[in-house]
Amino acid sequence: MPVSKSYLDFVLDQLAALKAVSARRMFGGIGLYQRESFFGLIDDDILYFRVDDTSRAEYERREMPAFRPVARKPELVSKNYFQVPAEVLEDTDELVPWAQRAVQAAHTKTKTKAKPRTKTKQRSQR
Repeated sequence: MPVSKSYLDFVLDQLAALKAVSARRMFGGIGLYQRESFFGLIDDDILYFRVDDTSRAEYERREMPAFRPVARKPELVSKNYFQVPAEVLEDTDELVPWAQRAVQAAHTKTKTKAKPRTKTKQRSQR
């Protein structure tokens, strides 16, 4: 599903305090950049930020979903991008530091590709 102009405008307005942010169309979605650092993306009117080993824990603690790059292959999950919580997106004072961490994560060397999600087998208690 394409990104609506109104949602893109809202996200860019919320990120206005983060200097030099631009949006570029890519693969049916939108890539967010600060200068040349690709730090976020919008897909289906959902904002995702880049994470690293340090920032990923906060998204997981809040049970935010990871980005699924291919709709017809839901088993593919990117551990590099996580959905930004709605309450963070709505509060610019909170959003900008999250975006700054995403920009920093874009500079990290750890790059994990989308991998098939593995199902955890549960052992039965006997």
